[in-house]
Amino acid sequence: MRKTRILIVEDDATLNEQITQLLQSRGFDTRHESDGNAGLQAVLEENFDLVLLDIRLPSLNGLSLLNQLRQIKQTPVMMITASGAEQERIEGYRKGADDYLPKPFNFTEMMLRIDALLRRSKTLNDSGTQKSEIIVDVLYLNRIQQVTKYHSRLLEFTPIQFKLLWMLVDNKGETLSKAFLYHSVLNKPFSRYDRSLDMHLSRVRKKLVETGMPPERLATVHGQGYRFS
Repeated sequence: MRKTRILIVEDDATLNEQITQLLQSRGFDTRHESDGNAGLQAVLEENFDLVLLDIRLPSLNGLSLLNQLRQIKQTPVMMITASGAEQERIEGYRKGADDYLPKPFNFTEMMLRIDALLRRSKTLNDSGTQKSEIIVDVLYLNRIQQVTKYHSRLLEFTPIQFKLLWMLVDNKGETLSKAFLYHSVLNKPFSRYDRSLDMHLSRVRKKLVETGMPPERLATVHGQGYRFS
């Protein structure tokens, strides 16, 4: 029988090790990462039954990681927050967190919360409906018909280009990492030597700019990814 798999994304090395040892002693299969980008890469590449996710992480914070994860997976996520960080917990729930643990926490309580969350996830119905349209200013996207219009002018995009644009517009203002977009749009692992995503993005931007969109609205964020603003 397959062991329950849990990903721990926590930059405190001591706490990371303590949680890992405890979970392994209870029979769980674990993987741990200490920064946000590595955590995102792990959860996109592998299937986990639960993610324990610290909010304040280097390279990519937990809220951004959660937001990108929720675009393609419904893996249960328990956020780890600083004590009293009420606004972070609220934002975590908005982005799709299932539960949270405030630091410092009792390990017995952590295990009880994990067990409860795993039980709930077994009966959770993940077949929620997705929106079919996005309207941002003069930009219109229809997912079902694969239609894109800017100033009512119809634009022709390939299915991959449309999916890329939809993902960026649907996360307006959020920088989406290349690793996330490779998995969610191109359905393949990220490679720094592969320029296919850059090529698709360039063609999407060119067509939008030709119809009057300011080029800076579809921005390349150096060393991070892309953002529609």
